Amino acid sequence: MQETQFSREKTLNLEDRRNEKWEKLHKLSDTHGKHDSRVPVFVMLPLDTISCGGNLNKPRAMNASLMALKSAGIEGVMVDAWWGLVEKEGPMKYNWERYAELVKMAQKHGLKLQVVMSFHQCGGNVGDSCRKIQVGMGPCGELRYPSYPESNGTWRFPGIVGPHDSGQYNQFPEDTTFFRRDGTWNNDYGQFFLEWYSGMLLEHGDRILAAANRIFQGTGAKLSGKVAGIHWHYRTRSHAAELTAGYYNTRHQDGYLSIARMMGKYGVVMNFTCMEMRDGEQSENASCSPEGLVRQVKKATKTAGTELAGENALERYDAGAYSQVLTTSRSDSGNGLSAFTYLRMNKRLFEGRNWRHLVEFVRNMSEGGRRTKLPESDLSKTDLSIGFLTLKNARKMKEAALV
Repeated sequence: MQETQFSREKTLNLEDRRNEKWEKLHKLSDTHGKHDSRVPVFVMLPLDTISCGGNLNKPRAMNASLMALKSAGIEGVMVDAWWGLVEKEGPMKYNWERYAELVKMAQKHGLKLQVVMSFHQCGGNVGDSCRKIQVGMGPCGELRYPSYPESNGTWRFPGIVGPHDSGQYNQFPEDTTFFRRDGTWNNDYGQFFLEWYSGMLLEHGDRILAAANRIFQGTGAKLSGKVAGIHWHYRTRSHAAELTAGYYNTRHQDGYLSIARMMGKYGVVMNFTCMEMRDGEQSENASCSPEGLVRQVKKATKTAGTELAGENALERYDAGAYSQVLTTSRSDSGNGLSAFTYLRMNKRLFEGRNWRHLVEFVRNMSEGGRRTKLPESDLSKTDLSIGFLTLKNARKMKEAALV
């Protein structure tokens, strides 16, 4: 990534768009304070919001959907800026026109925008202003090695994945020499290798974030970086799946503190997944503990003084998943979430019960996650209860179901 690629003079690639009006789109209207218990909620837009042809998909339906989200109390939306679409005409020839159309639409409804600079492949795994820029640093935009490639059938959950000389992708830790209980990971050679392996990933992340920090400095946009929620084999000694991804996290080593410190050095928000998962929902033979993993990451970011934001890893619409996010988001000791981004806006989200759960969830998050149980019915009979704001807006809201 070159600094010139993101220079202000080249951002829009259109002379008549380089004016004060467009510069205003980069400014933040406010920020989330460290002592603010409110947790703003964002919603991810569909991956194909901008089509392969470079057009904004279903603009009328998108407009109606954004209006509904704003009325439900949503802070803003997240969109992937696919480099293959923005720079499709050739190196350093950028066309942001359709993304700019989306920015104006979000601005009209008073929604903030998180933009993911997506250099990675689309797909392959399960599932008013520009407020935040998420910088892609690896597969799926996450800071990690490509250690569990699901798209081509190489890996299946809960395999330990690579590296290739430490067993096969789909083996369990105890089936390998390196990752088993008292394996090579825990001797001098293993520690030397893992320090080097994870150190190279940290250096890569540091270089990318240093460049991004220089490029976006002064624009008012907050930077974030994504870290994968690799929760399988977390309850084993070696934490094999995390090790292969480049996170040197074992029973004796905290692999997330160094990542949090690296991001904190540049004021980058650490964005972490699997906030909705519970240990009891996972396969027993996979030694999963998403709850333990989230607790460790929250502790690491607090120690490093780094902001933590969260996402759900899988599409969930049930009250149980929302309640778990409420539980993980709150904190009385300064390690709560600065924001949460919900995956993802689609037709199912606007269905009656699903929409009611989202509205109640957003309301609870605005209160700092103090209420952790979502009601099964809307006893107050609010206008938002069954998916649409008022009868007056019912016709417009129906367009959202087309998304």
